Amino acid sequence: MTSLDIQSVDSLRAALTGVAIVAGDEGYDEARRVWNGEIDRHPAVIARCASAEDVAASLAFARERGLDVTVRGGGHNLSGAAVQDGALMIDLSGLRAIDINPGARTARVGGGATWAELDAAAQAHGLATPGGTVSDTGIGGLTLGGGFGWLTPRHGLSIDNLLSAEIVLASGQVLDVSEDDHSELFWAIRGGGGNFGVVTEFRFRLHPVGPLVQLGMFFWSVEHGTEALRFARDVLAGLPGGMGAMMVGFNAPPAPFVPEEYHLKPGYALTIVDFDGDKLDGVAAKIREGLPAQFEMVSPIPYAELQKMLDAAIPPHSLSYEKSVYVEELTDELIDVITRYLPRKSSPMSLMPIFPMNGAYSAVPEEATAFGGTRRPGFTLGMAAGAPNRELFEADRAWVRAFWEALVPHSSNYGGYVNFMSEFENDRVRASYGPAKYERLSRIKAVYDPENVFHHNANIKPAQI
Repeated sequence: MTSLDIQSVDSLRAALTGVAIVAGDEGYDEARRVWNGEIDRHPAVIARCASAEDVAASLAFARERGLDVTVRGGGHNLSGAAVQDGALMIDLSGLRAIDINPGARTARVGGGATWAELDAAAQAHGLATPGGTVSDTGIGGLTLGGGFGWLTPRHGLSIDNLLSAEIVLASGQVLDVSEDDHSELFWAIRGGGGNFGVVTEFRFRLHPVGPLVQLGMFFWSVEHGTEALRFARDVLAGLPGGMGAMMVGFNAPPAPFVPEEYHLKPGYALTIVDFDGDKLDGVAAKIREGLPAQFEMVSPIPYAELQKMLDAAIPPHSLSYEKSVYVEELTDELIDVITRYLPRKSSPMSLMPIFPMNGAYSAVPEEATAFGGTRRPGFTLGMAAGAPNRELFEADRAWVRAFWEALVPHSSNYGGYVNFMSEFENDRVRASYGPAKYERLSRIKAVYDPENVFHHNANIKPAQI
């Protein structure tokens, strides 16, 4: 053991009700593994915590021995922020309890749970809260960065539905935070990422959803990109309120509903979700009349399965990389950039999702949360490289970077969505939040984490106060 001796590790084990894992222990390699297969790092010790008190003990251990600290919720962030060489990893996978109160329409969720787990528990009561588009994403990381998904036009971001949280500070103090208690810290964790402490429990507002929703997916080949994107822009502008939507440039999956001649062919899909069950037929009729798709699927689907629909696009442990930008409009000039760059990708896994940000998302005042970006209606454009081997990965990482550079001049916020950052370049983090929010976050950081213990993230540096 290079960085810690046996006695030190034994002292940590004695302080935990959970377990401490080091190199050579059974399960170490699996415990240090995260979703992005590009990340291969070796923490000095992994503290798999079973309580907030375990987290506090782990932080004290790291402080006494001068160890860096990382926090793993679902381990899904593409930057690999959850794991660093020689650090202490606080692993929250032992904190996965979920308690649904169907009468109050609330959920208490452990900081190590995934959205698949929350969706399943809440859907047993016909309830849900906004939470991503890939089901094995962790509750913690997605929520702390904002959290958008199919339900966002209807019910806002994950943070807009966060009622309170339990958080362990760098000092080891455990706080319950809400609009009424430690309100500045509560404001900060709603969008400010994991900069302020370790959230061991989230409490969400739930909404009636499903169990069945109506799904429409319409595909146009890459050769029809300009026409398809301009048409989809008009369809999205005219959607009835509260419908979920996404436009994605990708390779059509070899699924039963896809005609064989389009299997793995590049193109653009417009996906629309009707939560009320009485709107999709009208939208589909307008699409068929205006620009018939090469193929389509219109079908009811369980909400929990909708949440898993993109899971296979970039499978776990693929080599992955991502960037994003915000734009206020899908202008013709922007569409020209997209149709030039999408065909240049090399891996069939790589994709470009476009998420409309409107409806309930824009009804929340700009200053109400720390969410990076703007609450003005617009779109988040992501560019994600996913590949099974190094050659394709290197090619498509370069593709993402070049694509992003070409999109920046058309962007209202080139910083993009903090949850879609593989690299936390300092100017991009500041740009995402904007000067006013960043300075406020920095002042709050100076109060709750003045030594910047939590810095392996989209880092907000503490103000010098």
